[in-house]
Parts: sequence; structure tokens; C-alpha cells
Amino acid sequence: MACTAFMNISVIGCGRWGSFLAWYADRLQHQVVLYGRESSQKMKTLYECRSNGLVTLEDSVVLTSDLGAAVKHAEILVLSIGAQSLRALMQQLSVLDLNDKAIVLCMKGIEALTGKRLTQIVEEYTPKTTTVSIWVGPGHVQDFTAGIPNCMVIDSRSQEAKEMLVKAFSSELIRFYYGSDLIGNEVGAAAKNVIGIAAGMLDGKNKTALKGALMARGTREVARLIKAMGGNEITAYGLSHLGDYQATVFSQYSHNRRFGEAFVRGEPYEELAEGVATTTALLRLCDLYGVEMPICNAVDAVVNRGEDPDQVLLDLFMRSLKKEF
Repeated sequence: MACTAFMNISVIGCGRWGSFLAWYADRLQHQVVLYGRESSQKMKTLYECRSNGLVTLEDSVVLTSDLGAAVKHAEILVLSIGAQSLRALMQQLSVLDLNDKAIVLCMKGIEALTGKRLTQIVEEYTPKTTTVSIWVGPGHVQDFTAGIPNCMVIDSRSQEAKEMLVKAFSSELIRFYYGSDLIGNEVGAAAKNVIGIAAGMLDGKNKTALKGALMARGTREVARLIKAMGGNEITAYGLSHLGDYQATVFSQYSHNRRFGEAFVRGEPYEELAEGVATTTALLRLCDLYGVEMPICNAVDAVVNRGEDPDQVLLDLFMRSLKKEF
């Protein structure tokens, strides 16, 4: 059943996921504005035909390249951009009136240069009256638009914000769970993209059967990091991380899996794979918290240090003969 409390919602980011979120919120009868930069080719396409090939936006969705107008409209401000661009966006938003806004991050990542979680970045630029939440978990646009339902997670330090967002966005298409571990859900959601790259490497090297070991080991590694950072290690076994493996480790729509597969085959891949920058960020956190993450190190060795993927993968999985997960 759709929400009955209709709200003013602005989505910042006109990419695949942002456009879907605008489509979805409009479907729930909210008053929706979708913002994209005037220079964005994706936004130009939406202006021209109101479709990006995945969703077609009704006339009720207002398109704008005026960031100030988008923020002024919003009771709920949904951010869906590349994680490494968040700080630059927040610098722009910080000069606008964000008081009493509910910001929800529909994006997954960790800042590579600092190792900061995305909510930490947002809170550097927002007043105390602004609530900051995350919306994470499994789901691909292609599945949702085909009517295939899924479950996702909303988490925040504000219980009031969680309740409001779950009420605003719940439907038969997406069922939401209340998160209770912001650190764990943020880190888990970001880290699953690194596991996705590793899964793609296995696909590209005809080692797909090793995905079972990858999933078991990956979840354990991420759980250790979450615990070291002050979160609840059990969160790694929930929807934000392990529960997202089907969509990330196996799906044909997973950009991170497809990137890993293309990379080890020496093929170009043009779409954004957030897991590349997240690998760098996680290694920074590993050093900071003294946590060992062999899968993350393996992905970094191949993607960033140019090591041979066959040897790296062999060394990674031979490790299980010597040491517990």
C-alpha cells in the first residue's frame, strides 16, 4: 500500500538510480523534483524525451538544473550521485537553507581520501536541525520497473526520520526494514561493491564456483571491520551487505561485478564502479583500525597495482588452507 502522507521530495542526481527514485516517488504520488546539472548529458536526454531507456518520467515530475529551487522545494532531499563527488555537492548545498530538511543518502561508498562515511561528510555541512539517513540494500532498476519486489533498509541516528522515511517510501514494490546500526549499514553497503568486483574477477577467469567461498569470507572480513569501527558485526549478515550479494555478486546488472569481469579480461568498461574507490577507502580503514581484509587487498592488487589476477586469486583462495576465514 502506498504512502498516504504526500510530501515534497527533491532528488539530486539524474543517473540511473536517481531517475528511478524520482519515478518511484512520483508513483507514490509525492510532489517530485529531479535535479541534474545543466551540462549533464543524462539530464539533457531527460529534458528532451523524459526517458533514459530504463524509466519514463511522467509530466508530474519537475525537471530542473536550478539546485536552489530543488532544495527549496524539498521536505525530503534525496541524494543519488557518485560517492566521491559528495563533498563537492555538500559544499554547494551548505550555502542554501537546509534547516529542518530530511536528507537521505541513496548511494553507497566511503570517501577514498579520508575513509569517512558518507553521513559523516554530510554532517560536516548541515545544521543540527537537518536529519541524515541512508537508504541501502539490494535492488536494480531493471528489476523494480519489471515489477519484481525487494526489501531494503533505512537507517539514521534519528528514529523520527527513519519512521517518516519508511512511511513515505514503502510500497508493495519495496518493503523497508528499520536499521539499528548506522556504522554497520554504511560500511557494509559500501564494502559489498568491493566483493562485487572480486566476484566479477572470478567470472572473468572462469572461477565462478569460488563465489561461495568469496561470500563466506567477504562477510566475515567486513564484520570484523564493522566491529572495530564501533558497529555491530552481525550487521554484515543483514540486508545492507550479505543480503545484497545476489544483486551485486551474481546479477547481470551489477556494475561492480561487470567491471571486475571486464578488467581481468582486458576489456573496457565505461560505467561507474563505486567499488574501485571504496577499495582504497577500506584499505585506509584497515590500517586505521588494524583489521586484515585479504579480499580488499586482492582487488587493490589487481585493479590499482597491476598484479596478475590469476596469481592474486590463487594466493587469495590458497589462504584458506592456512588460515581460518
